[in-house]
Amino acid sequence: MIDDNTPILIGAGQMTQRDVDPADALEPVDMMADAARLAAEDAGADARLLARLDTVAVVNIIAWHYSNAPAALAERLGAQPTRQLYTTVGGNTPQWLVNEMAAEIAAGRVRIALLAGAEAVRTLLRAQRTHTRVPWSNGGAGSPAMIGDPRQGTTEHEINHGLQMPVQIYPLFENALRAHYGLSLAAHRDRLGALCSRLSAVAAANPYAWFRQARSAAEITTITATNRMIGFPYPKYMNAIIEVDQAAALLMTSVGTARALGVPASRWVYLRGCGDAQDHWYVSDRVDYHSSPAIRAAGAQALDMAGVAIDDMTDLDLYSCFPCAVQIGRDMLGIAADDPRPLTVTGGLPYHGGAGNNYVMHAIATMLDRRRAHPGTAGLVSGLGWYLTKHAIGVYSSTPPNGPWRRCDPATYQSALDAMPHPALVADAVGAATVETYTVLHDRDGQPTKGIVIGRLADGRRFLSNTPDDRAVLESLMSYEGIGRRGIVSPRNGLNEFVPDA
Repeated sequence: MIDDNTPILIGAGQMTQRDVDPADALEPVDMMADAARLAAEDAGADARLLARLDTVAVVNIIAWHYSNAPAALAERLGAQPTRQLYTTVGGNTPQWLVNEMAAEIAAGRVRIALLAGAEAVRTLLRAQRTHTRVPWSNGGAGSPAMIGDPRQGTTEHEINHGLQMPVQIYPLFENALRAHYGLSLAAHRDRLGALCSRLSAVAAANPYAWFRQARSAAEITTITATNRMIGFPYPKYMNAIIEVDQAAALLMTSVGTARALGVPASRWVYLRGCGDAQDHWYVSDRVDYHSSPAIRAAGAQALDMAGVAIDDMTDLDLYSCFPCAVQIGRDMLGIAADDPRPLTVTGGLPYHGGAGNNYVMHAIATMLDRRRAHPGTAGLVSGLGWYLTKHAIGVYSSTPPNGPWRRCDPATYQSALDAMPHPALVADAVGAATVETYTVLHDRDGQPTKGIVIGRLADGRRFLSNTPDDRAVLESLMSYEGIGRRGIVSPRNGLNEFVPDA
């Protein structure tokens, strides 16, 4: 017998709004409402199920502000939930929400929960370009309960040196990976092209994907006017695309409640295992730039809880905002570089579309479909927030757990991660130095504009710096390996400047 308090996912809904006239486009809360109705239909139920919701949780929306998005959504669904939750920022949030909600359901504190998120960045940008006013609401009575870690992802020192946006930070991890793998610039570029081409092939077959076009490795790596370099070594086709209109929703409850509601057991999918962990919060404090101890720990916890191994996973969706996220996730989970399994079920953020903080909701929704289509198999979803900072992992299966559902408190393994040693950061760096990792940023015309270097002094201390505004230096860093390059660092105009040796 399955314990009545065992948490399950019973429904999932997705929708993609493609280039509708801004004046007629659905706003995010209406997109979520449509996805929620699809989730109820997916559960084999109808709108009456949504009226019984006691919890509505909404993933942080980038495109539009609502006073109380969960309340606005509940109103559209005819629900009166006692819990209205709104998350902080983070791509890990949908999986983290599933993990948290499963624990609340297992403890008897939640009966029926709706998790939803939406972005309409594409419509808003089109409205701005055409000077169209969108007739969207901003209401929702009262205030939601805010959940999640509210800390910002960067320090003032990092921002001052150009480490602020994802396109400026993730390339630092990628170049470090290249050196870690011992690859030449050319071999690394080819490997990235092959990886991304596989992702795009999955998107081409996904009806919800924004870009339903399979791109070749050569097309992805070749610099053109439409595929300009953004942050070396990433051209545009390797970057997550947030300019999309997409929504997804999940319905969660307990086995006992599902039985009482008459939800067919064929619709039930179990969260067999889960894990949540954080790396050292700020990029400048990381252990290194080619690994993630937190992904390793969260993954190990999720797989152990599920009683399975990574090789038992039929399907995988590794967070894919940039190729380095996929590779580090793969390495930390113990997946071989030549593993034939696709690393996404959707196509990933560059090709399916990166719907703000809510991409992983789409991955989980797709994973539910896969588990029902292939009973007895399992799949793993990973999500991450900020800059490979906070991580959430879930293992899904149509097979129930062997006993009561119990989640290990993440604090029990987070303490060891927090205690991991890392290089000390020096604010004002002076002296002989070596490049630990780097990137070269480009403008919208594809021209190199700034070099960012994370380096080490002779005593091992770490520093942040920029290169001189010298085209020859920037070109050199993209033509020859920069990792390990020696030079001199010194303060200049309030920032550190690293000058490579000639």
